[in-house]
Amino acid sequence: MGITNLNAICPYFTMFPLDFPLSILEQYGEGAQWVLDPFCGRGTTNFAARLHNCPSIGIDSSPVAVALTEAKLVNTTVTQIMRTADKILSKDIIPDIPQGEFWEHAFDYEVLSNICKIREALVKSCDSEARIALRAIMLGALHGPQSINSPSYFSNQCPRTYAPKPAYAVRFWKERNFKPLKVDILSIIKKRAERYYGQELPNGYGFVIKGDSTTGRVFARVKRVLDKHNAKVSMIITSPPYYGMKTYIADQWIRNWFLGGPDVVDYSTNGQIKHSGKEVFIKELRKVWNNTAEISSRNAILAIRFGSINDRKVNPEDVIKDSLSGTLWEIKEIRSAGFAKKGRRQADTFAEKNKEQIEEIDIIAVKRG
Repeated sequence: MGITNLNAICPYFTMFPLDFPLSILEQYGEGAQWVLDPFCGRGTTNFAARLHNCPSIGIDSSPVAVALTEAKLVNTTVTQIMRTADKILSKDIIPDIPQGEFWEHAFDYEVLSNICKIREALVKSCDSEARIALRAIMLGALHGPQSINSPSYFSNQCPRTYAPKPAYAVRFWKERNFKPLKVDILSIIKKRAERYYGQELPNGYGFVIKGDSTTGRVFARVKRVLDKHNAKVSMIITSPPYYGMKTYIADQWIRNWFLGGPDVVDYSTNGQIKHSGKEVFIKELRKVWNNTAEISSRNAILAIRFGSINDRKVNPEDVIKDSLSGTLWEIKEIRSAGFAKKGRRQADTFAEKNKEQIEEIDIIAVKRG
């Protein structure tokens, strides 16, 4: 992996491969000014922009997405990250530790206590680049598969891409007599810091906004920053949430807790694009495309990867075509992106059998005028 290691700092249940934004940047990115992803997820587009020496902007309503994207833009070192972690854990404080059967089974008590010390320190202050990097390392290591010989995660046996719901997880662990390991947190942090921040990368530059891309308020903030640089966005590379996919916060509830959220599953969808009906969803997407046009240069490129989920039978191509209708974006190309890779998910240990895979598409559009 080498130079691309940082993109894997923390898994995300929905994530497109790095090849997608890299291929768009290679094909259309000559002379690109700023790159934007209005649904930045784990920051893959922003990281691809960094590899191409382009400044970038990310927008997402998920605190986890914002934290991960920020971590892919910072310029820090393994030494700085470890010094920060050591300093936090050396303080003689008693953190607030969540209670309940789930937390008792999910983590060894001493491990959880140290996680909470780092959590409280980073929630209080996460301004330095080393702290932003440490935060993402912690998010990535919070839960995943157990390994006795070379542990990489803090938790009992878990999926790494999403957080299991408490009742089911406790039942799963009890039935199989799975116990949380007493892992060395600093050792795991160091191993991950070396993997993700041990290589030389192009200088990262950009900013990330936690917000709703359908609103003009968020894009007013984007415009103010661009105006300071006398710049426009020339590339938008994104993958909107597929129609019906609205559980991003709930699916990442443990990581959301680490960022200061509740210690129970949060099912709220505040700030997310509306999924109450196909036409409503299309109108929401249209707002985003109109917003992006406002801050984009003439002949800017909009590249969209889109698909659908099994629970909502819609035609992805029709949804995107309808959402772009009446905007300044003119479709130039629609091509198959193949089938979404489910990957070798430990999640399969927890989830139901895999459902039928659905073909994804890439849509390339150019801004008129």
